[in-house]
Order: sequence, then C-alpha cells, then structure tokens
Amino acid sequence: MAELYVKPGNKERGWNDPPQFSYGLQTQAGGPKRNPLTKRVAAPQDGSPRVPTSETSPGPPPMGLPPPSSKSSRPPAMGTCPAPTVEPTDLPVTECETLLEDVLRPLEQALDDCHGHTKKQVCDDISRRLALLQEQWVGGKLSTPVKKRMALLVQELSNHRWDAADDIHRSLMVDHVTEVSQWMVGVKRLIAEKRSLSSEEMATATAEENQTTPGVQQDP
Repeated sequence: MAELYVKPGNKERGWNDPPQFSYGLQTQAGGPKRNPLTKRVAAPQDGSPRVPTSETSPGPPPMGLPPPSSKSSRPPAMGTCPAPTVEPTDLPVTECETLLEDVLRPLEQALDDCHGHTKKQVCDDISRRLALLQEQWVGGKLSTPVKKRMALLVQELSNHRWDAADDIHRSLMVDHVTEVSQWMVGVKRLIAEKRSLSSEEMATATAEENQTTPGVQQDP
C-alpha cells in the first residue's frame, strides 16, 4: 500500500534522498472529510445562545474545594428553641460558724458554779484565762478547727462527760498548741474543778438520801 503514495524515483538522485510522495493519491484514498475550523456555525432559530456540549455536561468538582455536605445546618423549627447551655458555677459553701457566745457562756456558767467550793485564787486565774480566750477569738487569732473543738468540749462539759472533755483538751494541746497554750490551762483547771464539784454534789446527795430512807442505819 505504501507503494501507491510514492512516485517513481528519479534514477539520477542519490541513495539517501527522501522519496517524493504523491499527494494527489492521498486525497483520493483519504478518510472522511473534516470541516475546517474556520467554518462558522449557524445560530439557532429560537434566538437562545448555543452552548457547547462540553460546557453543559456535568463534571467532577474542581480540585481543592470540599464536596458539598449532605448535612447542612438547618434553623430550629418554629415553636422550638435550643436548650440553653448551663455553665457550672463554683459557689462557695458556707459552713455554720461557731459563735463565741455558744462557747464562752457555758464556761462562765461552770466557773460560777465553782465559786464557794474552789479557792478564790484559782477562780481568778480561770477567769483571766477565759478573758484571753475571748480576746483571741474576737481578734481572729483562732482557726476554725480550734473553734469547732472548743464547741465540742463545751458540750461534753455541760453533759458531765468529763473524760470526753478532757480528751478534747489534750487533742487541742497536741495539734494547736501555739493557739491555745495561753488559755487552755484555765479550761483544763475548770474541767477538773467542775468534776470535783460534781463528785462532791453526788456524794452529798447520796448521803442525804440514805438519811431520809427508813431502815438505813447511820454510822456512829
């Protein structure tokens, strides 16, 4: 087939000269004719601009842009409102403060009970120690644990539980000696005097009961 496109060569040409092709035969045996690129396309009859098919056909989205999300944010439906966000707030927890009056009044009452049964010098020393307790309490020199333990001590003292009151006194001297050393000696002495007074009162009451009970012989 290639021989059809080659003219008979000139015998006088050199061996390395290119062959001479016959372009007339190419046009006759060529494929279907193509429209020249310079040919104008007739406009459509309806007057709308003609868009090439390549421009209307859907294609993949351009690179670099994220695909459209199927879950788009929608506004809340009518009649409904989003739940409010509640932020936790750290509110200070206030503890029940121990009052000076609740501690000092029972101690002063116990000291009044000891008058007449205890030496005046001892009572004056206890009174002076209680005044120091009041001064440091009002001046803010006592910590909250000391105040709470003193409230417990006073309760045990009022209920005549002497051992429990003495144990609280010792724990205060061990754990908070710098705060309580100036006045705790008076509280300790008051516990001892109150215990002694209570023992005397119990002994007196027992003796009087034995005297009033018939059939009980009194010792000579």
